[in-house]
Amino acid sequence: MTYRLSDSQLASHITLHQLQVFEVAARHGSYTRAAEELFLTQPTVSMQIKHLTKAIGMPLFEQVGKRLFLTQAGHELFATCQEIFGRISQFEMSVADMKGLKQGYLKITVVTTAKYVIPRLLGPFCQRYPGVEISLKVTNHSGILERLSENKDDLYILSQVPDEPDVKAHPFLANPLVVLANHDHPLANEKNIPIQKLADQPFITRESGSGTRGYVQKLFDDHKITPKVKMELSSNEAIKQAIAGGLGISILSRHTIALEGASGQIAVLDVEHFPIPCNWYVIHLAGKQLSVVAQAFLEYLQTEGKQIAEETSAW
Repeated sequence: MTYRLSDSQLASHITLHQLQVFEVAARHGSYTRAAEELFLTQPTVSMQIKHLTKAIGMPLFEQVGKRLFLTQAGHELFATCQEIFGRISQFEMSVADMKGLKQGYLKITVVTTAKYVIPRLLGPFCQRYPGVEISLKVTNHSGILERLSENKDDLYILSQVPDEPDVKAHPFLANPLVVLANHDHPLANEKNIPIQKLADQPFITRESGSGTRGYVQKLFDDHKITPKVKMELSSNEAIKQAIAGGLGISILSRHTIALEGASGQIAVLDVEHFPIPCNWYVIHLAGKQLSVVAQAFLEYLQTEGKQIAEETSAW
């Protein structure tokens, strides 16, 4: 037996907000995580689910310990929600297409390092299209893959193109990885430093799941180098502060120090096999129909945006 929201009297007692709260809670299996994503309190989430359950007349969740599991009716409602919100999303894209770029909404998620560049590129784009509303989320490589798998955003910017799921990738900007040290470091004035010398230095690394760490680990493995890891930090800013404080060396994107210029507290070491050549890519799911706004921003990144980024990052 299946349960469907086909009865007009039933549907009249259900609000779109209740369905949104239910969909997020069902996806996470948690009221707490649903509250975090929706910026609501947990009691509010519980109350919305309670009203929805009363309107349907059947339990939607069963709780085992702290984990929520969907009932049969819950599974049916979850599938219905995905269909409803999918249709609404298509409608929004159609309206945006009809309006052109006078107004619209763009959701972008970028890898941590790209936060040093992308906000500067958004400025001219927003000035050209003031009616466009933009949501920008910053996370690490693993976080992008999670959001990509759930199709949460229009575009994603990262340095390693994933094998799964099927995506379209558009390279748009070089993202060289360089060795950074305090400007007073003994190696700061040396030229063509052998890469093996890095094994003797206290090393500050990004967290597991970082795209930068993946590139660095591969290079070290190729040259049989085991770094003396002194610290593991999840923030490029924290790593830069640690380098400036003389706590060790690290390998980051050159873009992370672009605004500091050559006169800052951090120096780029001249080490063989560096910089590691990398690129940033704009990606989206292969089957995704990009809105007019998303397509315009993609083309902007590959042309004017690329030029702006290269000019502001050069020193």
